[in-house]
Amino acid sequence: MHPQRKQRLFIILFMLAGISLAVGLMLVALQENINLFYTPQQIADGEAPKDRTIRAGGMVVEGSVKRAEDDLTVEFKATDGVAEVTIQYTGILPDLFRENQGIVALGKLNESNVFIASEVLAKHDENYMPPEVADALEKAHSKGQDDLESARY
Repeated sequence: MHPQRKQRLFIILFMLAGISLAVGLMLVALQENINLFYTPQQIADGEAPKDRTIRAGGMVVEGSVKRAEDDLTVEFKATDGVAEVTIQYTGILPDLFRENQGIVALGKLNESNVFIASEVLAKHDENYMPPEVADALEKAHSKGQDDLESARY
């Protein structure tokens, strides 16, 4: 091989290796920052990863909100109509947080399947529903209808 061609080949290989390394590092960084949404049913089925930041949401179950007397810890259950997940949050909840309202929480699932939230978002008006929660409720509702129809036959 001609020495000048050999030098060009090494330059091209070096550039390809650098680009590959940069893309690999970028994918690793993106993977750590992606917060996937999981429904209470997916969490109950074990599809949600433990000790990784995820988003979970659903409707706050009526009568499930328990506040600690000595600090700002609140524990409540969220449901998608099929399953429930216990969410624990320490801090000030949004003003619009109520029972039977849609919420989305950001946090990690611990070993005992309790979702430890670092942030809780509540809907901001009466007509708004977080898209993930609306989809989860719609899927749970349609699955329940399918189960009813299949049980009839």
